[in-house]
Amino acid sequence: FLSIVAEFCCGFFVILILGNFWFLAVLYLLWLYLDWETPCAGGRRSQWVRGWTVWKYFREYFPIHLIKTSELNPNHNYLLGFHPHGVLVAGAFGNFCTDPPFKNLFPGLTPYLHIMPIWFGCPFFREYIMSAGMVSASKESVSHVLSNKGGGHASVIVIGGAEESLNAHPGSLTLNILNRKGFIKMALKHGAHLVPVFSFGENELFKQVANPKGSWLRNVQEKLQKIMGFALPLFHARGVFQYSFGLIPYRQPINTVVGSPIPVKQNLNPTTEEIDQLHALYLQKLKKLFEEHKSNYGIPAHKSLIFE
Repeated sequence: FLSIVAEFCCGFFVILILGNFWFLAVLYLLWLYLDWETPCAGGRRSQWVRGWTVWKYFREYFPIHLIKTSELNPNHNYLLGFHPHGVLVAGAFGNFCTDPPFKNLFPGLTPYLHIMPIWFGCPFFREYIMSAGMVSASKESVSHVLSNKGGGHASVIVIGGAEESLNAHPGSLTLNILNRKGFIKMALKHGAHLVPVFSFGENELFKQVANPKGSWLRNVQEKLQKIMGFALPLFHARGVFQYSFGLIPYRQPINTVVGSPIPVKQNLNPTTEEIDQLHALYLQKLKKLFEEHKSNYGIPAHKSLIFE
């Protein structure tokens, strides 16, 4: 969905340049230059955009639900680790970039969904995604959000990143997380409490062309991901009037479960050992969250998370 909107925005910008409105394009480029750092400085959210009626229908299509398991004190800042990435990250968008799901369950907290910086280079599109509460996934951006002295900020980071989308097959429970410890270091530096979040159903929205590790397709996808910064999963789902083929996601429920916070004491210069220790605790809490709720969402008892 975001890719389609981005392509439309870029196309509109090209029309401005080639048409009789080139001066508007020049003015926008000037604005882009002056506003370039905003995605790393908390963005520019709009409660009006976040409350559009279309998002209500978007959430109801699957449907998308946000499940609270513990209170999050708004006097603290939090770093929410979202799993899994899936193809669309629909649960993250529906729950953290639209109102009122998160707002109603966690009053006093403002969520910021961190996404790849490349998206903020797209003309006009950047204005839309910032208005929804999305900000850059750069270290500078995460630090800005978690540095709020009064608390009340929640950084939402899709830990597995683009690489994990290549594992987004129905039934897959593989998470790319063993070597991802930057978010742990960031939480320690800012004393932000860690909160594991698991979105049941995220991998069920699309069927992806078989791409087992070691296959030629997977090798090409991984090379492209390293070059471009984002992955290109080959997926399909349903059409508008038929259910056999298309790019519209299947209507599968998405239940995003927010776990209990892991208290983190601020440590401006954490050692490797301290980072590894907190990372191991996070994995333990994430696995526990999954095990406690999997039976509620159709996951067989013998299946567990796989960490890579």
